[in-house]
Amino acid sequence: MSFALRAGETLGLVGESGSGKTTTCMSIVGLLPRAARIVGGSVLFEGEELTTKSQRELRAIRGRRIAMILQDPMASLNPLFTIFRQVAEPAFFHQRLRGRSLRSRVQHLLKAVRIPSPEWRMREYPHQMSGGMRQRIVGAIALAGGPSLVIADEPTTNLDVTIQAQYLDLLKDIQRETGVALIFVTHNLGIVAKMCDRVAVMYAGKIVEQAPVRELFDDPKHPYTRALLGSVPKLGNKDPLYAIPGQPPNLASLPSGCAFHPRCPEALPRCADEEPIDFHPGAGHAARCWRLDEHAAASHGRSHS
Repeated sequence: MSFALRAGETLGLVGESGSGKTTTCMSIVGLLPRAARIVGGSVLFEGEELTTKSQRELRAIRGRRIAMILQDPMASLNPLFTIFRQVAEPAFFHQRLRGRSLRSRVQHLLKAVRIPSPEWRMREYPHQMSGGMRQRIVGAIALAGGPSLVIADEPTTNLDVTIQAQYLDLLKDIQRETGVALIFVTHNLGIVAKMCDRVAVMYAGKIVEQAPVRELFDDPKHPYTRALLGSVPKLGNKDPLYAIPGQPPNLASLPSGCAFHPRCPEALPRCADEEPIDFHPGAGHAARCWRLDEHAAASHGRSHS
């Protein structure tokens, strides 16, 4: 898999559970489980190679230049520490703030994520906050070190629809004000349409399609992308909701050829034997599907005739 992200841009990572979205994000910041390791490839961030850095060097980058917002805020917040202490920690270590400057920074961050009465709330503990407030506080912690990249791993899953919309608007406002780049991991294609500039669709540990968000929604090229879009409920549609048949493959024993071919309604004979390569049906649009090879050959034949 390969992708690039520019300053101020939002890239959406979508796909079913187990497709490798979170593992990809954890690989970027060197937070893989002990049993896992990176065996090849490159992660370039602002001109620096991250895969060769030690954990000590990565600790200077995590929080300060790259921050993460995790799916469950209670997995990020320590119930024994006040909100002030938890939001202040990245600013204390990475920006060397102390005393009044640190307290002022925490208040500013809590105001930025729209926590009411921040001077009072920062003395409280996570259990005294609602779910939406806890998620916003996790966002404040992510911003405390002044990062240029924020990785948001399904940060709206535990929020109701109203709070979710407010949180997404908040992230966009912060992005406009700070110019931070955002990798947004989600299952929700509605969020992708609202938040993202480009989308990368993952299946079985690979990016099978990548395109600007409007182009991907208007003209998806990979059967898996079309299946995901077809699984989204549509208001007023009385037909049974489409579901992709079968289950995602076991990543320890992938099928030969295209990993999606056992579930694909458009599979060709070669899909079971040959792993597809990236085809480029348009500028900034790439997809791994042998159907595109056939379309390209047919178009080539028509142009010669």
